[in-house]
Amino acid sequence: MTSIRIFVDSTCDLPKAWLEENQIGVVPLYVNFNHEVYRDGVDMTPAELYEKVKQTGQTPKTSAPSPADFIHAFQPVIDNGHTIIYISLSSALSSTYANAHLAANTFPEGAVTIVDSLNLSSSIGLLVMKAVQAIDQQQSVAEIVLLLESMRSKIETEFAIDSLEFLYKGGRCSGMQNLIGSLLKIRPVIQVTTHGTLVPAYKIRGKREKAVEQLLRNTLAHRHAIDQDIIFVVHSFAEAEARHMQAVLREQTDARQVMITEAGCVISSHCGPQTIAIMYAKNNH
Repeated sequence: MTSIRIFVDSTCDLPKAWLEENQIGVVPLYVNFNHEVYRDGVDMTPAELYEKVKQTGQTPKTSAPSPADFIHAFQPVIDNGHTIIYISLSSALSSTYANAHLAANTFPEGAVTIVDSLNLSSSIGLLVMKAVQAIDQQQSVAEIVLLLESMRSKIETEFAIDSLEFLYKGGRCSGMQNLIGSLLKIRPVIQVTTHGTLVPAYKIRGKREKAVEQLLRNTLAHRHAIDQDIIFVVHSFAEAEARHMQAVLREQTDARQVMITEAGCVISSHCGPQTIAIMYAKNNH
């Protein structure tokens, strides 16, 4: 029986050590400053990204890996006799999924299977972890795909953005919204829908602590429905808040693990510093 290898893209926001330990292949997205192109997590870190924004006054654009990038990543693994399941960034947010499909079509049928996560950041990581567990249990590609497709609609992703500036510069909110938001200290909270799109769920006015406490309240309201494997707290330069959230979630839920992860360059490019998120899967009960 050929072994199954999992691939993701760099937006999965899982720790590098864990990815390496579990032999997860990573295909990076790109961060573009004018004509300078960087591979997310390879050529640039979020700290370097924010420094470059400060120096240049420019907000980076992000772009998907090309079909050729995917072929280059997949080929050696297939040549070694493995089959691949690639879990992509939401198809509603990026052409990453479509480009991976184009690449998969160049290989023999069944060599590469693409699963649309309909999610982003460590919410993709939740699916990756489940896939790794399923491989350990000797499940087939078809069984794993079924598991991932049934699980993806049960993932809850909610994040508070500290400032509208990055969303505005990235063309995702109007100048007037940005101005009003900064004057009133409004922090939008964004949710991911079951269709893989982003929607502004509500706005929090006032101090950042209010946003942190609201995210915690929303999560704890569903504490008995949370899959007990893991809860992710994801942040971009908001480590103190992340550690506070981790402590509260460890104390007040039955999750076996509450893991802090850092948002990579692509997520940071769109959300900006001090973004904080909670991501978990709901159980089947």
